[in-house]
Amino acid sequence: MSIKHVITLMSLGAVLALGGCYQEPVSAEKSVPPEHRVYLKNLRLETLRVQDVYEHGKVFGGGWTNLSSIVSEFKPESLDYLNLDHNILTNVSEIGAFKSLKWLRLNNNRLFELPDLSALAASLKRIYLSGNRFTEVPEALSVLKNLTDIDLSGNPISQIPEWLSQMENLEHLSFSRTKIKSLPEDLSKWTSLRTLQLGELEDLAKDEMERIRKALPRTAVVF
Repeated sequence: MSIKHVITLMSLGAVLALGGCYQEPVSAEKSVPPEHRVYLKNLRLETLRVQDVYEHGKVFGGGWTNLSSIVSEFKPESLDYLNLDHNILTNVSEIGAFKSLKWLRLNNNRLFELPDLSALAASLKRIYLSGNRFTEVPEALSVLKNLTDIDLSGNPISQIPEWLSQMENLEHLSFSRTKIKSLPEDLSKWTSLRTLQLGELEDLAKDEMERIRKALPRTAVVF
């Protein structure tokens, strides 16, 4: 069966690993029917390879089926949902092959940097990077102007760059359990921001909390 036929049959709209620590504003369970998901569960992957997605991915639709058993011609650009939570990834340089991705989960890995993501600039809307080793917000995100969701909680990040405050389409942000002490001075471009999670920030002063609430009156801010 060709990938074209599989897409028609399943919409191949998701590549998903079981698990994940972040309660997303819109969950896969609500937006992607079970028969439309491909699972990559606890594979202990250190490096993302397109071939691994093809060989180890599983489809759930009334039973478990290996992706490779139903797809004879695998085209990574056909996928729009990729979940690689709970691996040991340090290298995701092949992520650019998935050019139609709308939703990318990389929670609980060992990432300290991201590769060039410009190939995903037109499509990617959600990226979840909780529980990795980022010491700063990855600059690779700056080209992703269509992002609505970013989760960088549980990383040793101490500063939010000015370019992030200029991203106008953001709806959900999480920087809980980081080392952030303050947000950029100008937050006026975050008019679409619905939720901002800043929980367990030990060094965030009360006056900064008040400033943030005043700057974002329509945003649900959680300290």
